[in-house]
Amino acid sequence: MHYLRLTLMWIASAFYLHAGVTTTLVTDELKLPVWASAPEGTSQLLWIVEKKGTIQILDRKSGKKQLFLDIVSRVGSKGNEEGLLGLAFEKDYLKSGRFYVNLTNPKGFTEIIRFTAHGKDKRQCKPESAEVLLTYKQDYRNHNGGWIGIGPDGYLYIGNGDGGSANDPKDRAQDLSSHLGKLLRIDVSPEKGYRIPKDNPFKNNSKAKAEIYAYGLRNPWRCSWDRKTKDFYIADVGQNAWEEINYVPAGKGKGANYGWRLREGMIATPKKKVGGDKPRAAIDPVYVYRHGSGPDQGVSVTGGYVYRGPIQSLQGKYFFADYANPRIWSFEIKNGKMHNFEDWTDTFKYKGKSIKSISSFGEDPEGNLLIISYKGSIYQVVEQ
Repeated sequence: MHYLRLTLMWIASAFYLHAGVTTTLVTDELKLPVWASAPEGTSQLLWIVEKKGTIQILDRKSGKKQLFLDIVSRVGSKGNEEGLLGLAFEKDYLKSGRFYVNLTNPKGFTEIIRFTAHGKDKRQCKPESAEVLLTYKQDYRNHNGGWIGIGPDGYLYIGNGDGGSANDPKDRAQDLSSHLGKLLRIDVSPEKGYRIPKDNPFKNNSKAKAEIYAYGLRNPWRCSWDRKTKDFYIADVGQNAWEEINYVPAGKGKGANYGWRLREGMIATPKKKVGGDKPRAAIDPVYVYRHGSGPDQGVSVTGGYVYRGPIQSLQGKYFFADYANPRIWSFEIKNGKMHNFEDWTDTFKYKGKSIKSISSFGEDPEGNLLIISYKGSIYQVVEQ
């Protein structure tokens, strides 16, 4: 019944061109881009993460690029889910110059690293400024997660995959003694190192990693906060059946269990000796879609943002996509539930062609929505 309801909602929105909005090309001169944004207080600039280990600064007015950071030598990318995967700026970046990256090193370990930029508008950074805060082994070459972000509370959040292979063979996501398959949360305010926030849910559990904030995730590929409401969204890539979006109201989610590997989407994972009953107090996703090649299906969700930019007709819509089946969708949250599902694939075509291989979305300081193609391009949603 749930899937039927989602299908009917898709039928109502499919092949509909939304009036008044379109996309424009920001750049098409990138190599495997996976993230783009800019610190508060900047204008017309974008910091762009390229998976092999470089960060570029793009001046959107002139179209010129500047190499900001090259750490290719410390990044491993043998597997297609490894590499330099995420970036987060401190809120006072233009003063402190401090930012954080999430990467996989050549030995297959995740590293969370703090760098310190310098110069005008903090547009220069030396690789030697690196300070490794956290490191932990990935079991396989896939499901490295990679998202990282500074929350409304000022803490650094880190999204981790379950370590890889298929069906979480080592049951990492439900194991509190492992960092894998978790959402971590650390206090990065000290000049060096980090602290565990006083209210982290497992801080006093000797059998758990103190950094864990929530668990039961398979491979969270892009998370975000609604900059207006502070609600939190987690896009978690599925195994063989369902993709999911998890919605966490502002101030909630501490100690949450999102169910993997016992649950995939809203059902028991359809694999013998893997799936099971829903854990006590586990959180169901707010939206799921089935694996397949249909217009309301896909195989690898890419999380996005709740739109809070200058276009009034888009306010409050959470945009997301599927990497393999090039669709772009949105929904809104009302009273904690998903409403107003819409398909934007045709509306956001650029020069008549769908945007493919959407590796990430971006949000600039003004709230503009960026669509990032792994093929080397970035597009911006604009009024028509």
